[in-house]
Amino acid sequence: MTETAAPDVALGHDYLLVMRGAERVFVEIAAIWPEAPIHTLLYDDRDVMLRPYLAGRQIEVSALQRLGLRQKGFRALLPLFPLAAQQMRIAASGVLVTDSSAFAIGFRPPPGVPHVCYCHSPFRYAWHAREQALLEQPRALRPLLGATLDRIGKWEVRAASQVTHLVTNSEYGRRMIAERYRRDAEVIHAPVDIGRFTPGPRGERLLVIGEITRHKRTDVAIEAAIAARIPITVVGDGPDRSELEHRYRDRGLVDFAGRVDDRELAAMMSVARAVVVPSTEEFGIVAVEAQAAGKPVLALGAGGATETVIDGATGILVDSPDPQKFAAVLCSGELDRLDGADCRANAERFSAQVFRSRIAASVARVRNEGV
Repeated sequence: MTETAAPDVALGHDYLLVMRGAERVFVEIAAIWPEAPIHTLLYDDRDVMLRPYLAGRQIEVSALQRLGLRQKGFRALLPLFPLAAQQMRIAASGVLVTDSSAFAIGFRPPPGVPHVCYCHSPFRYAWHAREQALLEQPRALRPLLGATLDRIGKWEVRAASQVTHLVTNSEYGRRMIAERYRRDAEVIHAPVDIGRFTPGPRGERLLVIGEITRHKRTDVAIEAAIAARIPITVVGDGPDRSELEHRYRDRGLVDFAGRVDDRELAAMMSVARAVVVPSTEEFGIVAVEAQAAGKPVLALGAGGATETVIDGATGILVDSPDPQKFAAVLCSGELDRLDGADCRANAERFSAQVFRSRIAASVARVRNEGV
């Protein structure tokens, strides 16, 4: 029996459960190599936002897929992810290209095959968001979680040492990789599908968009909007949603939209007043999407926002995640004076076409140089 030849390029991503920022980056990478098989720890083929991008693709999953967990329960598998990652069977004759903010950095190509990893950041819960992760757990479980995160952090450093070439989404990401992995990384800013967004008239409502978890600081945006008496819509879902809905349901100014599809999100951004980004993002695709829709951004002046938002021209950067400081900017009217055309022009620096070209060139260079 003749064995099937290994594909030239193999692709990898942590888990494909919902469409968020990292998944948007991955689908752009996958579009560069449309015939390449995709490897991921978990895949939910029911997600209506992911499905169109992955239709017809060969998707290989880990043994954990048999457990049937999806977005709401997958965090329970945290201790198992490192082992599952390194046991992924990956066939490739030319190169493995992964997109990782957690575990795909540990996928192992066949001997002699280079591994290029687009690393959004070292696994945040093992490093810079560790305390937040611990506080989200009952006190009795924190020592166990802490020990698990210690093991994952050590595993991750070893895994990163075996990657041929690291690429990251921002200078902020590059600094974190240097600090945690003692490796240098090439910076290629994350892609944004600029064409999805059409600037429209500026409306009254603010938007805060993303997974509703503690480290995203959704409550900072909500408290600031309430203090400034400006209506705000929370777009997204996550483990903290029910608690926040309960806390703010009688306040009148806050609306929870849940997850929305790409078309609805683009329509909401088109008529928003501004978009609030209250957390430190490694890159922060939402901030660029807002500008593509001609809307200014009110963001924490840390992480990727310092590279994607022009302070005083396409948004305002606040020096700490203090709701009162965010509210002060909202009350000042500074955001309303910013030009939507300037926002759009700035966003065009981060187009998907530019990203694909640079990633393809980086991978080609690594292949030419060899392992």
